[in-house]
Amino acid sequence: MLNEPTLEQLRGLKLNALASAWHEQAQQASITALGFDERFAMLVDAEWRQRENQRLVRVLKEAKLKLSQACIEDIDYSARRELDRAVMRQLATCSWVHEHHNVLITGATGVGKTFIACALAQQACRRGYKALYRRASRLFDEFHLARADGTYARLLARLARTDVLVIDDWGLAAVQDQERQHLLEILEDRHGARSTIVTSQLPPPSWHAHIGDPTLADAICDRLLHNAHRLALKGPSRRKQPKEPAT
Repeated sequence: MLNEPTLEQLRGLKLNALASAWHEQAQQASITALGFDERFAMLVDAEWRQRENQRLVRVLKEAKLKLSQACIEDIDYSARRELDRAVMRQLATCSWVHEHHNVLITGATGVGKTFIACALAQQACRRGYKALYRRASRLFDEFHLARADGTYARLLARLARTDVLVIDDWGLAAVQDQERQHLLEILEDRHGARSTIVTSQLPPPSWHAHIGDPTLADAICDRLLHNAHRLALKGPSRRKQPKEPAT
């Protein structure tokens, strides 16, 4: 076939989806009857969709979300949760990521804080952003190790580049001196430049006292609470409900 050299060239250019779509078009009379512009648009769309799917798989793997299947579409809006659909629709647009705002999700254990945090992070990945999930205790452990092995600056730089950083289960334990400093360093780099999602059993008004040091608490709370969207989840524990995991 005269098309065979062109197919090989397309594959050599790593346009594999376009090449496959072109080959499939040749087998369908209904498509070959279309005009050049329509057929070409279909080929470009096939290549774009494959690359976008590959990108999404890659960024979700890098994000290491605790609940990798969590998505906006599966969020439960039962009345007892007092979760506003309009607010969630707005958050689903990811305008908060574009505007470098934060999202604070609070509530008792088991009400689904982690699920919503991971769903918002996944939605950001679907919209072209990069995300990273860390439990607060593990994040602070990483900083302690980074201090010891000389990779502290590299870790800070990585977090600073991440569009959406999820800090899960913050406030479960007393805050140590170094942890205050680490948290302030993270938020200082991200303030006004990136977005952070924080989940906590503690309501935001209690955060200042929990942090302890008044000066650092002022700085941390200012960077976290300024331009933050707050979700206060209510209702019973969801641990026995299968659709949306309770975390």
